[in-house]
Amino acid sequence: MAAQQKLRGRQAHTPGPTFLSYTPNGRKLITVGLDNPIRVFSSGSDAEPVNIDDCMDSNTAIVATNTFFVSGSEDGTVYKYSLETNSQDTLLTRCSAVRDLALSPDGNWVAVASDDLVVKVVNTQDMNRVLYLRDQPKAAKHVAFDHSGTYLAVSCTDGRIYIYSLSSEEPELVKTVDGMIKSLEPDSEASSKVLWHPDGRAFATPTATRDIQVMSRSDWQRQRAFKTGHTGDISAAAWSPNGAFLATTAADQKLCLWDTKTQALIKTYEDVRATILALVWHPTENILSYTTSDGELYIHTNFVPTEHTKLLENALQSAPFIHDPLDETSGNAQRKLVNGAKNTLVMREAREGTPDSVDDILGLDAMSDIEGDDFVVDDDGAGYADVVNGLGKRTNGHLDSISGTSKRRAYGSHSFQPQIHESFQPGSTPWQGNRRYLCLNLTGFVWTVSQETHHTVTVEFYDREAHRDFHFTDPFLYDKACLNDNGTLFSSQPSGKSPAMIYYRPHETWTTRTDWRTQLPVGESVNAVALSESYVVVTTSANYVRVFTLFGVPFRVYRQKSSPTVTCAAWRDYVLTIGNGPVGGDGTCRLLYTIENVKRDEVCQSEDVVALTPGAQLQSVFFSDNGDPHIYDSRGVLLTLLHWRTPSQARWVPLLDTRLLSRLASGTKQESYWPVAVAQNKFHCIILKGADKNPYFPRSILSEFEFQIPVSGPPSGKGEGDDGEVEREQSDQQRIEEVFVRSSVMHALQSDTISVTRATPSQRHALAALEGNVNKSLLQLLALECLAGEEHGMKALEIVGLLRDDGSGKILGMAEKVADRYHMDVLREKIRELAERRLVGLDVDDELE
Repeated sequence: MAAQQKLRGRQAHTPGPTFLSYTPNGRKLITVGLDNPIRVFSSGSDAEPVNIDDCMDSNTAIVATNTFFVSGSEDGTVYKYSLETNSQDTLLTRCSAVRDLALSPDGNWVAVASDDLVVKVVNTQDMNRVLYLRDQPKAAKHVAFDHSGTYLAVSCTDGRIYIYSLSSEEPELVKTVDGMIKSLEPDSEASSKVLWHPDGRAFATPTATRDIQVMSRSDWQRQRAFKTGHTGDISAAAWSPNGAFLATTAADQKLCLWDTKTQALIKTYEDVRATILALVWHPTENILSYTTSDGELYIHTNFVPTEHTKLLENALQSAPFIHDPLDETSGNAQRKLVNGAKNTLVMREAREGTPDSVDDILGLDAMSDIEGDDFVVDDDGAGYADVVNGLGKRTNGHLDSISGTSKRRAYGSHSFQPQIHESFQPGSTPWQGNRRYLCLNLTGFVWTVSQETHHTVTVEFYDREAHRDFHFTDPFLYDKACLNDNGTLFSSQPSGKSPAMIYYRPHETWTTRTDWRTQLPVGESVNAVALSESYVVVTTSANYVRVFTLFGVPFRVYRQKSSPTVTCAAWRDYVLTIGNGPVGGDGTCRLLYTIENVKRDEVCQSEDVVALTPGAQLQSVFFSDNGDPHIYDSRGVLLTLLHWRTPSQARWVPLLDTRLLSRLASGTKQESYWPVAVAQNKFHCIILKGADKNPYFPRSILSEFEFQIPVSGPPSGKGEGDDGEVEREQSDQQRIEEVFVRSSVMHALQSDTISVTRATPSQRHALAALEGNVNKSLLQLLALECLAGEEHGMKALEIVGLLRDDGSGKILGMAEKVADRYHMDVLREKIRELAERRLVGLDVDDELE
């Protein structure tokens, strides 16, 4: 056996039960124990921790957010502490001896397990808001929120698990699980805590036989089990952040690492000198930290062995099911393989943007030839079976390395299999627990909750004076939706003998009949839907684009040229469709888009390329409030389509690269942005903290960012004189250059709109203002070049040639004044000659020559 890492424990507290928690961003590690101080360690630092001394003794539980933490003690007090001031903040509640705490994902609620028969769920912002869970007959030992914050699992000392739904004002007991956990005393070192898997669809618990049993949340059926082989009761366990690994420990003082997918033991660490009572994974690093009954803290770096760390870097992994209970539920199912004979998409995000090699692709095809189109038998435990991430897509974890060999690759024929972009609905999110957003935009949001046999759908508006929220029971299991000021559009997938359905509900009508439904032909499913002020658009698995009027009249049906279809968007009479096109050199299909005016039956752009960032996936597509198409990719770049109404003249122009935002310049903030809309010349989005990929409940606040075209990199600071002064000058110039390019793009968009519509006075005023911004930025650049001296005269004259003059000569006159101010006599004469040439109608190119 290879030599194991020798760990040195830190004496965090006096000998006795000790517990810990990471902040969600991983920057702080907080420990509590029998003695008075609470200790706050900084991740990655060997410095002494911060001690918070004004605390209770005998703390038994700790949970944390990025800004505060909550601890509970044996005297029954539950206190909230500030991480900004490292001081005690608020007494949240009192009860009998606290045994465990759980914090909701949004940090707004803390559940308290104590020796009382009632479990309290206290609001962390208002201690007077308390929910009471009363159905368990004995005291609770553990509590655990699921990752959506909808369910709370209570592990009772009577040996049962009580699952409560917190989606309504009064908590509701939805399931009692018997015969899974062991009956334990409240102060026992053994654990019966529920471990919700990160994908939200299952949980696991230690059993009386010292195994870890997985149970599905949707049908409450037992799934895979980890046969741990521990010789003592399990005292702690934890999933890795992406669910790929499980760590377990027990009274036998062994720490074990397991592969979630295969339930295989990867490694056992036997150098633990006391019982581990709590263990937590670092949110982003390959680190497992744990505390023992001796008051010691261990920070185990490189916990996952090097040969397995690739799994730790993958996207969210699936819980270990014997059978997936959602496979037969439309809209909830993990997506089947769709490359090779089924066109599988291997998500680039799971590969961190690295394209598969040709050998990898050939290996995938060879295995599919042997086992069938979409089924691989892992009969030898080598890991050939499907690796499915949290988005329901196959990762490349099953593939060999470039230099590796595969026993299965020796069989069957090798053939090239392209990677297609899977279809998606703009504005929707995947399932998180039992709920998801079907649509989220500036009008409002549509969300659905799975109730196993049916769904419940809620539509909420930002402007409640214009529209009233509504809620209904959904027996059709709608999985896509669109929302605007006119109405709400839904679609469901075929299920059994029931075909796919389209349902439109207008907000207001002047007739009795308000809504309509229509069914698609048998065997046809919905890939994406779009809703404009004039039409309903549906793209289907048969590569049809189906267009209906707002009141259900079939208007057009045609087959999309690029296939399989990916998504669609609509605005007024315009429809934008996107599909998979030719295969590029990296084996990935290029996306092609088409824009047409369905009312006039005119094609504006036909099968042109969607210009994505290299290695990126298309994340959203939408029209702005001005009616211009925009896309947002997985690398955080927002682009708009310039001159899209003129055939063969369209081009994708970046408006914002979120990776270059000033708020991220320090490198200490980890966040991403979920696109919502472009309106009022701003990018509206939801800020996602840490490793989050999608918004979760409760709904996050919308944020907005000004456009900032990536024109140049940061100032170099090189040059003669004071470096700080040079850097400031470079920064000013880059800022003005960006304003010039951005104003030019916005002017072109506005000019295109005015040229094809009956322009309003406000639109013409906006166009004039944009032209003024272009000239203003050019005059500022001219001033900078004049300030630099005569050697910059050629560039200064070039800038003058870019000025937009209305024929009056006013703008060139202003340029002449700038040259005169900086005593650029030669430049002033050149500008005067330029103005004279323009008066006689010479081209700009002739003028500059």
